[in-house]
Amino acid sequence: MKRQWKAFWYLLPALLFLLAFLVYPLVDVFVYSVEEGYNFASQTYFGVGGYNYSYVLHDPYFLQAVKNTCILVVVTVPLSTGLALLISLGLNSIKPLRNLFQTIYFLPYVTNTLAVGLVFMILFQKTEYTDGLINLLIQWFGGSSVDFIDGPYWAKMFVLCFYTVWVVMPFKILILTSALASVNPDYYKAARVDGTSRTRVFFCITLPMISPMVFYLVITGFIGAFKAYSDAVALFGADLNAAGMNTIVGYVYDMLYGDSGGFPSYASAAAVILFAIVLTITCINLLVSKKHIHY
Repeated sequence: MKRQWKAFWYLLPALLFLLAFLVYPLVDVFVYSVEEGYNFASQTYFGVGGYNYSYVLHDPYFLQAVKNTCILVVVTVPLSTGLALLISLGLNSIKPLRNLFQTIYFLPYVTNTLAVGLVFMILFQKTEYTDGLINLLIQWFGGSSVDFIDGPYWAKMFVLCFYTVWVVMPFKILILTSALASVNPDYYKAARVDGTSRTRVFFCITLPMISPMVFYLVITGFIGAFKAYSDAVALFGADLNAAGMNTIVGYVYDMLYGDSGGFPSYASAAAVILFAIVLTITCINLLVSKKHIHY
């Protein structure tokens, strides 16, 4: 019994930090979200109800942000995880210069996000002086130039997805490369003795053995994609509503500090909706993992 209390005292500082900086803010945001007509200056409101949620769910800017965020999640999470797995398998199969290639693939992760965004904007942006390097390549292959930054919606979404995959893939490569290196080589030796094909080895040995890490990357990928904001700012500037490329987190920020700022109740309602979406998807992934993840 004394040892249990000792463990509790060791955990108490972390619990206090969690209560102060995680639980209390969550409760406070939920309280703000149901306070109707909240005035930030006077700290007053005239009622309690669900009007803030109704307003947010009918706001075209929020609906556009939800659409952009969902497309970003659906495209980038499976694509980046799949590409990272393929590259990790390639890195794991080579011996010479493996560490060098791992370092090269990891470089984008340690580079400033806004700096990478500026490089992408230069590559894709069409100006009065140049069509950009990507458009020059398109024209060289006989296609017509496209304004990826200020042009059609599909072009802007393509750049945002491409940029997001580029930024998040190095971390996934690092994790998956480490996971592949930890697989017991005796399994592969036994498979070679039985004459098992490489495809069967991958699906029956490699993938089940690294499935916990793949699941971890999928979960964190979903959460990170739903929290995307700086990526869009780096490409399209601060006025994401005008560009039609805002995200849910960007909408929350705009309601607090942007041109439409000064509405913490609306921002809180949007934040609670985002929390509910992420929690639901995480729970679904946890349920799926019970059948397909091997620990």
